[in-house]
Amino acid sequence: MTLFVNHLTHIDASLWSPTYGLMGASWHVDAELDGELGPDGMLFDFGEVKPWIKACLDGGLDHTLLVPTQAPGIQVFDCAEGLCLRTQFPYPIELRGPRQSFTLLPWPEITIEQLTTHLSAELSRRPPAKVETIRLRLRDEDIETAAYTYSHGLKHHAGNCQRIAHGHRSRLHIWRDGQHAPELERQWAQALDACYLIHEEDLAPQADESLDTFSVAYSADQGRFYLTLPRARCHVLSTPTTIEHIATWLADKIAQETRSRIRVQAFEGIDKGAIAESV
Repeated sequence: MTLFVNHLTHIDASLWSPTYGLMGASWHVDAELDGELGPDGMLFDFGEVKPWIKACLDGGLDHTLLVPTQAPGIQVFDCAEGLCLRTQFPYPIELRGPRQSFTLLPWPEITIEQLTTHLSAELSRRPPAKVETIRLRLRDEDIETAAYTYSHGLKHHAGNCQRIAHGHRSRLHIWRDGQHAPELERQWAQALDACYLIHEEDLAPQADESLDTFSVAYSADQGRFYLTLPRARCHVLSTPTTIEHIATWLADKIAQETRSRIRVQAFEGIDKGAIAESV
């Protein structure tokens, strides 16, 4: 017998792509579970199994950087912070942080199909009572309008958002003078896609200021974090890069450029976010 639960939870993470570089990702998680009926005519109590699966994912790859260790130009080694990642393609970065902020996978690239198989096998190794096999399905949110991915870190966050390279795939809705503005949505989603958002107070001095890079460094409850990446991939905010501040930053910038009244609905991954207005 198989039971299923759709929209069980969401995963938000970043991944390193050998083609596109640092990218945010957000996935729906569905699940199917096999087992034998008990004398009560039930397989198991969904109320117990659902939070167990969510807790396993939250304590695993959620809000980590997924690293394909067999990709060309990838180096991962121990360092004072925990682990250090260095890359060459499609652009160089150096990222250092606690081990739990990385998910290392022995693949040439990260694909949703491989992740689905990997997570299903991991959970099936230690299933709850009466559950024999667990099959997950990861899928992108269906977004017909503008969308972009971004990565960031929130040093003041009490949870895993403090990790310096976690991210999201997000919708973007914009209204100009009360009218829906799909062209502005496309323009700004393209400008933001695969970007890294920086709080300016986290910018760190660089040994060679002539390099066209930004360095970000901070300490948080989980440890010390450091990241260097190309300036062309970055946007610098005067505030922490929470979704509330991202929405306000976007509304202000777009209002200034268009000389219009702007309303922005900025999403942080799937089905959550903030709304801001500016004139």
